[in-house]
Amino acid sequence: MPYDLPMNILLVEDDSQTASFIRKGLQESGYTVEHAADGLEGLDLALEGQYDALIVDRMLPGLDGLNLVQTLRRRKHSVPVLILSALGEVDNRVEGLRAGGDDYLVKPYAFSELLARLQALMRRVQPAQEQTLLQIADLEMDLMKRQVRRAEQSILLQPREFKLLEYLMRNAGQVVTRTMLLEKVWDYHFDPQTNVIDVHISRLRSKIDRDFDPPLLHTVRGAGYMLHDTSPA
Repeated sequence: MPYDLPMNILLVEDDSQTASFIRKGLQESGYTVEHAADGLEGLDLALEGQYDALIVDRMLPGLDGLNLVQTLRRRKHSVPVLILSALGEVDNRVEGLRAGGDDYLVKPYAFSELLARLQALMRRVQPAQEQTLLQIADLEMDLMKRQVRRAEQSILLQPREFKLLEYLMRNAGQVVTRTMLLEKVWDYHFDPQTNVIDVHISRLRSKIDRDFDPPLLHTVRGAGYMLHDTSPA
């Protein structure tokens, strides 16, 4: 298996023999594969499904491969795409990449090369693993368990307080303005002229700082707030 979890591939290829060959090889390598025999079907599946990568033949009935990829990119789909084509001149390859393809493999090719390119392509686009444990000094936040502890003592937070502390911890050592908090924690894109931030900051400070030393949540006058293990200058 190339990865710990099966990777879902969409193969868009009109030649049934070629499609069967690729599909069999990928399945034997641990991938799950869906197949579309023309460009329009491939586009529909790509837009509706969840795929880790697409393998798209350039010359397709209904909608050619380049137009398929261009349509996906216009609709903000970032799924990696490996284009297969018998057109192997430099201009052809450049055209394929500019259309939105991430790699371009010229026919004839060995399946081992197709597999290696696919694996390399997906390694490049694998998102960084989401950080699930945040820590500053002796304050810890476990995002998976939704737990907060300081000096090994559990701290109970309301959902909004948890979200506020998470944002402050992700930006520890930096000044966080009221506008940033309104947009990122409350989803306000305007100032509602309320003291909602002050109230929640006060509650949060009483929970994470009142019975501990040193204080971590600081007010930066005229600027905003900062989570730091020493007072900001």
